Amino acid sequence: MNKQKFYIKMVVSSLLRRRSRMIVALLAVAVGAAILSGLITIYYDIPRQMGLEFRSYGANLVFIPSGDAHTISDEDAARALSYLDANSVIGAAPYRYQMIKINEQPFMAAGTDLPGARATSPYWLVSGRWPENAGEALAGAEAAAALRLLAGSSFTVTGTDSLGESFSRDFTITGLLQTGGAEEAFIFMSLEDFRAMMREEGKLDVVECSVSAARETLEAQAARIAEMVPGVSPALIKKVTDSEGTVLTKLQALIYLVTVVVLLLIMICVATTMMAVIAERRREIGLRKALGASNQSLIIEFIGEGMFLGGFGGLLGAVLGFTFAEVVGLNVFNRSVTFQPLLAPVTLAASIIVTAIACIIPVRSAADVDPAVVLRGE
Repeated sequence: MNKQKFYIKMVVSSLLRRRSRMIVALLAVAVGAAILSGLITIYYDIPRQMGLEFRSYGANLVFIPSGDAHTISDEDAARALSYLDANSVIGAAPYRYQMIKINEQPFMAAGTDLPGARATSPYWLVSGRWPENAGEALAGAEAAAALRLLAGSSFTVTGTDSLGESFSRDFTITGLLQTGGAEEAFIFMSLEDFRAMMREEGKLDVVECSVSAARETLEAQAARIAEMVPGVSPALIKKVTDSEGTVLTKLQALIYLVTVVVLLLIMICVATTMMAVIAERRREIGLRKALGASNQSLIIEFIGEGMFLGGFGGLLGAVLGFTFAEVVGLNVFNRSVTFQPLLAPVTLAASIIVTAIACIIPVRSAADVDPAVVLRGE
């Protein structure tokens, strides 16, 4: 039997002879590693999860006309959107506004990409259904109350188009919109219907974007768009982006704090267990030193026992950690977390290092054992 196999057998046998104590330490390491692994998974997934949650509050980036221009062209809007990461864009909704009359009462008509508006503003509450066909519209609750319109009602829009000519067009209400904001006074229709009614093409007043990205990333993308697309002035909606950044910073700071506390608890538990083991084995240690065992060999053996506990506990913790993170993700964010392949070796290495450090103080006490004193029974 070579030295490595003998060393492993000696360490394993020592652990098995003290199963009750070692199981407690192993469970402590496994639980700590599971929490550590889960927290790291959540830490890396928090920006994505929180970004998706904040996207339910509406757009966080808007494009408005730059300089003296009053509108944005379709081409400039498309170019600006191309500078955003397509994988992070939740939705983009272009808008064109114009005053119209219904029953001789003035209202604001908004032409938009309705699916884009639905993705960008998921907080909009529609009683009925969203428009799907030409000639269908969505009425804000305030406008609908003023006109006494219900889902399924028809109305006629009149006004003056872009050529200065009068028009009259019939629409059917498919749903009533509640937002708690100014949108409740608007009449929403598809951009195609709006442009056909106003007889104009290629003009937009604003483009609202919902992007799942960190504030720094959004600021960089906005600066890039401002540089590359002169006709567009991008602007972050600071109330949304600032709130998102503040919440993320606090959550990440909390995870740092909990991680440090968990690592300290693991070290205390392992150190306490090893102190108790060394106290039990003082006579054995004294006898071995009397027979010629060096302090170095004793230190290597005890640290090996601690590292074995750390490795096995870290392996269990890496498996349980993803389960822990998944439970937190589903219960807190109502979404699954993303598995991080490199997390298992990181958790394993962290557990081994922490348990090795925790063994330093107990091992020093083993090296200080005086064989003569111990063998006399003192």
